[in-house]
Amino acid sequence: MYKACIFDLDGTLANTLDSIAYFANSALKKCGYECIENEKYRYLVGNGADRLMHAMLDTVCGAGNYTENDIGRLREIYDDLYENDPTYIVTNYNGMHETVNALKTAGIKLAVLSNKPHNCTAAIVDALFDEGTFDLCYGQRAQVARKPSPEGALLIAEELGVEPKGCLYIGDTNTDMKTGAAAGMDTAGVLWGFRDENELKENNATYIVESPKQIYEIVACSMR
Repeated sequence: MYKACIFDLDGTLANTLDSIAYFANSALKKCGYECIENEKYRYLVGNGADRLMHAMLDTVCGAGNYTENDIGRLREIYDDLYENDPTYIVTNYNGMHETVNALKTAGIKLAVLSNKPHNCTAAIVDALFDEGTFDLCYGQRAQVARKPSPEGALLIAEELGVEPKGCLYIGDTNTDMKTGAAAGMDTAGVLWGFRDENELKENNATYIVESPKQIYEIVACSMR
């Protein structure tokens, strides 16, 4: 029986792809680099801002053709741009609000766990969902290992007072599936996000879901 759902943010709760691409490309331009096609960011994001900076420079410069100073400068500009307007061109996924509200009504505890910096994660969730919808909302924090480490997911389970096996971890990438599995949680891989079904299956998703409504159906079935 599932008593809690832990959601990834980017590509799961909200479509942030164009937003991330906009700020990332703006930072690249300010640093004198070429922009990257928005669709390519599907495979660059998901592992935190530090990894994103490396992936961006690998793409535009080639691996090893940049310095730590280049990474630091790009990250500083990216952070400044993003933190000023983290909800810019972020959009909802159809049916997500209804699903989250239905889970809440059913007494399921809800949390968000993202590798996006915590302040930006909180700002997006606050903008898209009513106050109090989620019991917990955590982005990347200095004292907690980023996903796919299970540390953040396990801390959430402990704080919610739910055993890991009673949590369903929901995400759209291999990072999410690895996080949930390492935490001893079942995982739901979503097909509306940034990656494809093969990646989710290859990383042993417990469920593959095509619409947010199916998340509620899975949880409701476990309660019967």
